[in-house]
Amino acid sequence: MGDGSWGLVFGPVRSRRLGVSLGVNNIPYKVCSYSCVYCQLGRTLRLSVERRPYSSPEAVVRAVARALEEYGGRVDYVTFVPDGEPTLDTMLGRDIEALKRELGVRVAVLTNASLLWLPEVRRGLLGADLVSVKVDAVREETWRRLDRPHPSLRLREVLEGIRVFAEEYGGVLLTETMLVRGLNDAPGELEAVADFIASLGPARAYVAVPTRPPAEPWVEPAGAEAVTALHEALRERGVDAELLTHSEPPPRPPRAAGPGEALEWLAAVLSVHPHSREAVERLAAEMGLAPGEAVRLLMERYGVEETRFRGRVFLVRRPLPRRLGGRGAPSR
Repeated sequence: MGDGSWGLVFGPVRSRRLGVSLGVNNIPYKVCSYSCVYCQLGRTLRLSVERRPYSSPEAVVRAVARALEEYGGRVDYVTFVPDGEPTLDTMLGRDIEALKRELGVRVAVLTNASLLWLPEVRRGLLGADLVSVKVDAVREETWRRLDRPHPSLRLREVLEGIRVFAEEYGGVLLTETMLVRGLNDAPGELEAVADFIASLGPARAYVAVPTRPPAEPWVEPAGAEAVTALHEALRERGVDAELLTHSEPPPRPPRAAGPGEALEWLAAVLSVHPHSREAVERLAAEMGLAPGEAVRLLMERYGVEETRFRGRVFLVRRPLPRRLGGRGAPSR
């Protein structure tokens, strides 16, 4: 695109939950109401529950339209899955309406659900075709240790907001639970989570473990026994449950991207979805770049870093200082 639009959209990525999904990154890097210990993007830089306008419908529609044109293929969803919590953006509801009206696309939102106790947040999401809500824990102490929420948040209010939204919402409702060894994988925790999720009546509940480098180096995926226990507990309660225990495949690159646009596209993907170095090098080669040189430039120009997790090397984009206040590609 050459105009920084790949900082606002990224992908498309292939997702077991969403099929082919074009991402919208409507929140600056790591502005979030949670600072989850397992977050693949690192620790939250600005822990906040203050809602403000972070995007504009016109810019979102323009960037999505251009991305769809350059991708040259059908996507199943345009998905708000940003560097932070999407519902902190007061323009989210208008963005959703504009995308559906102007482009006729299906829209999904992946949210940590921490602000659904606010009626205006719930109203803004009602126009989405699919909403995925996080349910990692239903006990206060576990929730605070795992998701590390903003101190003003109360789990009772968060859970009630999720319940009310589930009653109001007419689209596809999904839940996702991330299981971390030693935090939320005890039998009592799993049974309580299963009870709550079943009360929501979701279309599907996903049980996940960390598969990419987490915010805290001590984080380990829960064991197979705990993962299976939650999966079975959900199914016993009549919930369609599925496991997310492997990294999703790398995205498909856009057509005919020049070298600068290809690097910008890769950087946009890595800012939200870290990938193994091998996967990034394959993508670079597919777009006509020398793999080793592409990785070097991603590190120099876009703040991409190498990190290790469970014996594998991943590339993730961390914000350079000049990116903290803005959304576009860094100056070159």
